[in-house]
Amino acid sequence: HRCRNRSQIQNVFQANADGDGLGCANTLTLSLNIWQARRMFEGEMASLEAIWKTQTVKVPKPIKVIDLPGGTTAFVMEHLEMGGLNRHSALLGTQLADLHLHNQKLGEKLKKEGSTVGQGQTEVQFVDQFGFHTVTCCGYLPQVNDWQNDWVTFFARQRIQPQMDMIEKNSGDREARELWAQLQLKIPSLFCDVEIVPSLLHGDLWGGNVAEDDSGPIIFDPASFYGHSEYELAIAGMFGGFSSSFYSAYHGKIPKAAGFEKRLKLYQLFHYMNHWNHFGSGYRGSSLNIMRNLVK
Repeated sequence: HRCRNRSQIQNVFQANADGDGLGCANTLTLSLNIWQARRMFEGEMASLEAIWKTQTVKVPKPIKVIDLPGGTTAFVMEHLEMGGLNRHSALLGTQLADLHLHNQKLGEKLKKEGSTVGQGQTEVQFVDQFGFHTVTCCGYLPQVNDWQNDWVTFFARQRIQPQMDMIEKNSGDREARELWAQLQLKIPSLFCDVEIVPSLLHGDLWGGNVAEDDSGPIIFDPASFYGHSEYELAIAGMFGGFSSSFYSAYHGKIPKAAGFEKRLKLYQLFHYMNHWNHFGSGYRGSSLNIMRNLVK
């Protein structure tokens, strides 16, 4: 039950960077992928860079995507000694909320200063749209990250619709198609009176993509974009791995808005459909049940 942005054919190993021209003598992690690798790794590198620049939550520092002989591609990043998330769960909740609030705070600062003066001097700039500057992959499937002004439009057209198109192409599932036609009309009503400022998201925050070291929590393997902060919690709740202290700390900074639970189901629909397209019809029932419940 994992959504990985590596193909199953992969080797992960550590390499010492002494004398390799990468400019450091630290231990690195080198991920080697032999299928659709460059697009996937470039999206992951851009995601890690974006999160790294916010200085809100620890990620392995990305170094370089390199082509190797034989048509393979490698992604070199900082190697971190880490274990399962445990004592730093609450801190992860706090830091994830800080990540999600980072862009909003940039916008508030910009408004306070009254203009765009000085914006070019900061490494992270305020983003007022939904999307991302490059393709990212959730699993091995590419995500459409074209910029949109409206979140509901972005989510329906660029998250659910591509998944539905793949399901139709692969299985011609009539019930899924009919339910999606009904749900599309209902989606705007789930966002009444909800103000959404684009948040930088990890994008694939399940329990297998979080860890910790002595200094605090670590997140990795992202599929980032600017979206609704609630989206982040969808896959987190599907497969477990996050304690009540994580959620308490997170919602202490970003309280649940009215209609949160229904929107969470809507966001989980993306992940169930993505799993359906990755792993087969074992995820069909969950996908259809969510749509049935939301169109009631």
